[in-house]
Amino acid sequence: MTHVVLDASAVLALLKGERGASKVAGVIADASVCAINQAEVISHFVHLGAPIDEVRAMLGTLPYAVVAADDALAWEAGGLRSVTASAGLSLGDRFCLALAKRLGVAAYTADKAWRDIAGDVGAKVVIIR
Repeated sequence: MTHVVLDASAVLALLKGERGASKVAGVIADASVCAINQAEVISHFVHLGAPIDEVRAMLGTLPYAVVAADDALAWEAGGLRSVTASAGLSLGDRFCLALAKRLGVAAYTADKAWRDIAGDVGAKVVIIR
């Protein structure tokens, strides 16, 4: 059962051993990641030059569930644009928040700007650092 949703920034913090990694490690076994955010993590490592097979192997060891982005989630994420624009959130950020809202759980992120819009979005946000 999912108890949290992880933003790409939280997954990256864990994989790169950055500050906040321990918070992510403590919840990852009960976490979900939207497929859009999974793509962001993949893209990050591919951009750094990592072969896709190595990225697949690395992410395959993580125990979180990847949740597909369906039509309803797309509408929810798209609808969040007006309340998140002032904080500069990306489409991927909005998908993460939309999934957290759908599941009724907290979204974990390294992006401090989420703190400013959490109430407007109607989602619980945990800043990992």
